Amino acid sequence: MRSELFLVFGLAGSGLVVLAYLLNQTGRLASADWRFPAANLAGALAILLSLIDAWNLPSALIEVFWVAISLYGLARCWRQRRVH
Repeated sequence: MRSELFLVFGLAGSGLVVLAYLLNQTGRLASADWRFPAANLAGALAILLSLIDAWNLPSALIEVFWVAISLYGLARCWRQRRVH
């Protein structure tokens, strides 16, 4: 049961990252929109959570970078909103 829960988190996170990218590429979600890095952050965190059950160092590293870049993107959006 516990493994299945981690699997669901991993699948949901993967789906969220792919959906954000698809929406970006089809022009429905700009990369400057705060929702784009927020979706990537949520997806990466969900994938990281799933790695607790099925550890994989390369996957963990890419997700840590994904989280860091997403946090940078959110901070950038926040700073731009404060300027305007």
